[in-house]
Amino acid sequence: MAQSMIKIASARITMLACCIGILLTAQHVQAQDTSPPTQSSSSAPATTSPATSSSIWSVGGIDFSGLVDGYYNFNANHPPDSSNGNQLRNFDYDANAFSLNMAKLTMSHDPDPVGFRVDLGFGKAFNQILSSEPDFKHLEQAYVSLKPTKGKGFEADFGEFVTSAGAEVIETKDNWNYSRSLLFSLAIPYYHVGLRTSMPITKSFTGGVQLVNGWNSFSDNNSGKTIGLTGVYSNPKFTLSTNYYVGPENSKTNKGYRNLLDATLLLTPTPKVSAYINYDYGQNRNAGVVDSEATNPQYQTTDLSHWQGIAAALHYQATSKIAFTPRFEYFKDESGFSTGTVQNINEFTLTGEYKMPEGLLARLEYRRDNSDQPYFVKGSRLVDAQSTVEVGIVAFFGPKR
Repeated sequence: MAQSMIKIASARITMLACCIGILLTAQHVQAQDTSPPTQSSSSAPATTSPATSSSIWSVGGIDFSGLVDGYYNFNANHPPDSSNGNQLRNFDYDANAFSLNMAKLTMSHDPDPVGFRVDLGFGKAFNQILSSEPDFKHLEQAYVSLKPTKGKGFEADFGEFVTSAGAEVIETKDNWNYSRSLLFSLAIPYYHVGLRTSMPITKSFTGGVQLVNGWNSFSDNNSGKTIGLTGVYSNPKFTLSTNYYVGPENSKTNKGYRNLLDATLLLTPTPKVSAYINYDYGQNRNAGVVDSEATNPQYQTTDLSHWQGIAAALHYQATSKIAFTPRFEYFKDESGFSTGTVQNINEFTLTGEYKMPEGLLARLEYRRDNSDQPYFVKGSRLVDAQSTVEVGIVAFFGPKR
């Protein structure tokens, strides 16, 4: 089984390398009007459509934007529970069904020197992101920003904001693929609550420090805090983003720290071709109760959980309306911390995108997930692979689309 998994992974890496080689030689085609991936407000190298000067969606200094994202998914395993049939997925859970990923409205004002941002949404994506916060289940982000006039670019945000880690973001339209990667789903948090700062150190490097409750929590599960360190180095041909989070994440105790190292290299060699490589390594020092009968239970650290993975994707903008993105990744859940099963997983995704009238795009995607363990539901049994085909449509509006 291990040898066959290695052969599959090797074949798919070869396929991705071939795609990169072919596309890099296709640069005699005239460049189209497209923007390369950029750092978004959500995370790392998400793609964004060219900004326009339109202020049609601004009222009284407040910018409004929004989207509706839905899809149809076909799962060849035909899992009996179609409402959560696609395993290892965020947020396209529903198999063999039409479904709404999310509907979202954003209100924001760029700091001058004070600003704010509020993201409200509905759908299964928000149910997953805020599953532990019933009082805030529709709130993706809500923070106040301060950017002093003479602060040399320094900015501080206080409130709830999405994580800086990862190569993908929550909003489908700002990614290259329709489905989220294994690393997005299994390796990193969704959001933090606390303080986030950033400041340009040089013309090419921006650094930042964060002090937050932890991972995906409005109310902390202990009295400790998590520290985040961020750095972005950019030039016209590549951008390197690094993030490090460390702090106690075990419930009701500050014993046992969680560490996450996240790095994304975004390559932008031409206006038509972009690529990224994303690596994540995480570990959690677990903790257990020494005496559960005590009035004030004491905790001690126990075993160490590990997870790590790597993803690579290539984005080819064939025309101003059509783009293709293959993605391959490998994820190792060494302790079963992320999936509940000790397993090695790989996945290959191929996405085709068509931009319809402004503010509307469609994606057709094939994805194959493989595990070295029987993990995916097929009828009444478990199998080691899952294949899906889906069509997603996203409609969006706003002054920056």
